[in-house]
Amino acid sequence: MTSHEQYMEAALEEARQALAEGEFPVGCVLVVKGCIKARGRRQNSSEVCRNEIDHAEILTLRRLIGEHPELDLQEVTVYSTLEPCLMCYSTLLLSGVRSFVWAYEDVMGGGANLPLPLLNSLYAQMRVQLVDRVLRQESLRLFQQFFRSGSYWQDSLLARYTLAQSLEESSP
Repeated sequence: MTSHEQYMEAALEEARQALAEGEFPVGCVLVVKGCIKARGRRQNSSEVCRNEIDHAEILTLRRLIGEHPELDLQEVTVYSTLEPCLMCYSTLLLSGVRSFVWAYEDVMGGGANLPLPLLNSLYAQMRVQLVDRVLRQESLRLFQQFFRSGSYWQDSLLARYTLAQSLEESSP
């Protein structure tokens, strides 16, 4: 098992817990120098208290900053079960994070396709490392389970895309 797979497995553990709690199955871990420094998962995606602020990456970043304010965030690698959305991606970038690893692509709102060199100078000078499809099938299974029974983003492009895939087709 590669180190990317090892850390993604930890993010998948968070996603499984989110799914068990009826939440959108996004898990995240933040790694510094080979050590997981913070973990988190999506919260408040259920009908009762739905919001678009409590994404796994944002909650995990808040936890990291609260518990380790001394860390240089440029040393952080984000592992997420879903490609960070535009909000999470830009928040992490503005915080100093430059390394991103994810399992499943967000065809509806993934931020990693943001053309940084074409944006204003704040973003244009940023150099990032992007690694996708790490343990993709495991993440795909969780999203398929969620979209078969959940209500969050049920009629979205992401839901249709996810449910249309067979696990055999999704192999790299």
